[in-house]
Amino acid sequence: MTTPALTARDWTRSTVAGMASYLDAAAIVSTGTALVLFQEDLGLDPLQIGVLSSLLTLSIAAGALTGGRLGDRFGRRTVFSLTMALLAIGAGLLAAAAGPIMLYLGVVLIGYASGADLPVSLALIAEEAPPGQAGKLVGLSQVLWFGGIIATQLLSIVVGDLGSIGGRVLYAHVAVVAVVVLLLRLRVPESSKWVASREELTETGSRHSAPSLRELVTGPHVLPLLGLITFYSLVNIVANTKGQFGTFLYVNVAGSTVAVASTISVITQCLGVLLAVWFMRIVDGRNRLRWYLFGATCYVLAMAIVAVFGITVWSLATSAIFSAIGGALAFEAMLKIWSQEAFPTLLRATAQGTVVGAARVVAALAAVATPTLMTNAPRATFAVLMGVVCTGLIAGMFVGRTVQEHNHLRDDDTNAPVEAERNTERA
Repeated sequence: MTTPALTARDWTRSTVAGMASYLDAAAIVSTGTALVLFQEDLGLDPLQIGVLSSLLTLSIAAGALTGGRLGDRFGRRTVFSLTMALLAIGAGLLAAAAGPIMLYLGVVLIGYASGADLPVSLALIAEEAPPGQAGKLVGLSQVLWFGGIIATQLLSIVVGDLGSIGGRVLYAHVAVVAVVVLLLRLRVPESSKWVASREELTETGSRHSAPSLRELVTGPHVLPLLGLITFYSLVNIVANTKGQFGTFLYVNVAGSTVAVASTISVITQCLGVLLAVWFMRIVDGRNRLRWYLFGATCYVLAMAIVAVFGITVWSLATSAIFSAIGGALAFEAMLKIWSQEAFPTLLRATAQGTVVGAARVVAALAAVATPTLMTNAPRATFAVLMGVVCTGLIAGMFVGRTVQEHNHLRDDDTNAPVEAERNTERA
């Protein structure tokens, strides 16, 4: 049996659904830059910047926790259409913000919407993928994630010296893209696997529209769930810090400018895109964990460089290169794949939403104090981050081995990585 070739329809559907990752990244990076640009005109101090960044992360967490469950109960298409509309409204509010109150409201809306969208859209991609191609198509969302970062950074280069106007342009970009994606998503049909699973429940007379949450935290599901939460929560602290406070570090600690920070970030993120494309080629193969280990090593080195040499433009730039490698091979892309492989259809979005939600809560708590810590003790902060990311990556290796060895996919899923690997070897 050979792996079916991907069609234009497969790529189009996966791209439209995967734009959740693009907008998630664009919202986070735009907020990190826009708050710096807003700080003079809107009178924001470091504490307010930290609170707004933390609020964004908490809102993403709330969205992931509730959106995943709603997607399992009411369908992928319904939920990811509503969340995209909400995201467009929130970004519009931020683009027109006249004071802190509108910033708080807009941040909550875009955070909740992007968090709720992600687990549902990824589940649809995996469930509609041809046999043996789920990893590649889910990996496409990671390319789009980098695309969101790069597009935002390119805009930041252009508008970085325009003050609050630049911040409004960044959020207007998010709003426009969200509207376009919403219109395209209205043409995407419901997940066939989700429909089949719901029909099976109806035929068997189940009183529940989806399995209970108890099933997620008992039996074979609990270990991969806890492992994924540990992995993503710890590594995400580092990724969230660099994503939300990268511009802050360049401007307020290293003494550089927004334009310089954005230029360096675009260059390193382009490397990340190339690696994300490579990830799509290798994710369904037998060397997945070896590439993960390589990426994990790079991630630890990224923190070590700044911890040893301090925060300068050059240390941050070098760290960004290693972070791009680590982020492409040993972070969110792996989480997305493992989340699809470890849980059955009617728990899949709930499980991934739980993982993402828990991780965002942890990151939000860390984000409140990050600007102050980075200003007063930057090298010590990065030393702590090095230990945090190392611990998380070790947990990720455990999850990867567990999923690979025991293959937690249920009978209703045909995109098992084991089968994909066999097909690849035969080809």
